[in-house]
Amino acid sequence: MDVPAPFVVAFVPGATPGKWERIWRERMPRSPLELRPLPQEAALASLRDASAHMALLRDVTADDELHAIPLYRERPVVVAPKDHPVAAFDELALADLEGETILEGQGADTVELVAANVGLALMPMSVARAHSRRDVIARPVIDAPDSGIALVWPRSLDDPRADTFIGIVRGRTANSSR
Repeated sequence: MDVPAPFVVAFVPGATPGKWERIWRERMPRSPLELRPLPQEAALASLRDASAHMALLRDVTADDELHAIPLYRERPVVVAPKDHPVAAFDELALADLEGETILEGQGADTVELVAANVGLALMPMSVARAHSRRDVIARPVIDAPDSGIALVWPRSLDDPRADTFIGIVRGRTANSSR
C-alpha cells in the first residue's frame, strides 16, 4: 500500500498550528501532514520551490503569485532584561523606550543579546513567548505596529488537500460545505 506524500505546511516562529494538525489527523487519517518550522524568508522560499504546499507567515498579503487569508493580529511587545526599568510597567509606549538601544531581529539570538544587556527588542508577543527565558521579560507596547499571521499558498497550487486545510483553519466542521 502506497503512503501518500505528506501535505507540507511551513510556519514561522510564534505561529502555533498544533490545533489544526490534530483536526487534520482526525479528518484525514490516510493523508500525512508535515508541519515545518522555518524563518519567514525560508518559509516563503519553500512555497516558491514547492517544498511546502502552504505556510503560516507574518505580514504577507495576497498578490499575483500568492493567495493569503489573514487569520489574526499579534500585539507587539518589548523584550528586556528582567531587572530593566521597563519591568515596572504593565505596558509601554514607544516614547518610553526613547534613548534605549533597540536591537534588530526576533530570533533566539536576539533574545540572548537582550539577556546579556546589549539592548531591547521589539517583536510579536507570540515570538517573545516562543523564545522566553527566565532572565528576560516582555511588556506590551501600545503604539508599536502590530503584525498579522496569514495562511499563504501559491496561486499555482493544484492540490485538493489545500481546500481541506483552509476549511480546518477557518473552523469549518467536517460536515460543513463551502
